[in-house]
Amino acid sequence: MVVRRVMSRNPFTVDQETPVNEAQALMRREKIHRLPVLNQQRKLVGIISEKDLLYASPSPATTLNVYEMSNLLSKLKVEKVMTKKVITVGEDTLIEDAARIMVDNNIGGVPVMKGDHLVGIVTESDIFRLFIELFGTRRPGLRATLLIPDKVAEIAQLASAIANAGGNIISLGTFPGDDPTNSLCTVKVERLSKDQLAAACTPIVEEILDIREA
Repeated sequence: MVVRRVMSRNPFTVDQETPVNEAQALMRREKIHRLPVLNQQRKLVGIISEKDLLYASPSPATTLNVYEMSNLLSKLKVEKVMTKKVITVGEDTLIEDAARIMVDNNIGGVPVMKGDHLVGIVTESDIFRLFIELFGTRRPGLRATLLIPDKVAEIAQLASAIANAGGNIISLGTFPGDDPTNSLCTVKVERLSKDQLAAACTPIVEEILDIREA
């Protein structure tokens, strides 16, 4: 799956000359955590986050009164506190690559570009929503965690065994095991009982670690 399938389109933005207090108000009102910054030609020149605005705000220990703090923030422009070296992805970037980029750079979201134009933004929340869908969390069924040999056609054999028992696979994922010879597999299935699912999986897998309703 690529980024354009999960990104938020037409994201809220600010320009370089937007006062910091206006950017803060926009984030609070729309319940968002970052804003791409555009110049007068509508080109991406930066990004500003809640953390940037927090650092730009006066310390709670300041002697300024509320009016003075508001006046100070109204004069401070976004371009003074924004991140100028923006990490971006293209709309055809794989979603797992976008997630890796965010993790590797310790950021919560990245603007999505089509050429030189901003077309969206993908954030941690978008990744979480996709995670929920990939694991079939909203559909009732049985979720099994299995230790399987890391060999060719193992997943195909497991899927066939479940299908032959009358089960329907809602979701399936694999993860590295404790050593190179095995993998962890999570599979969510409907139309089978726990005993039926266990019986179907036992001849195929090394160990059934867990089966539960989910």
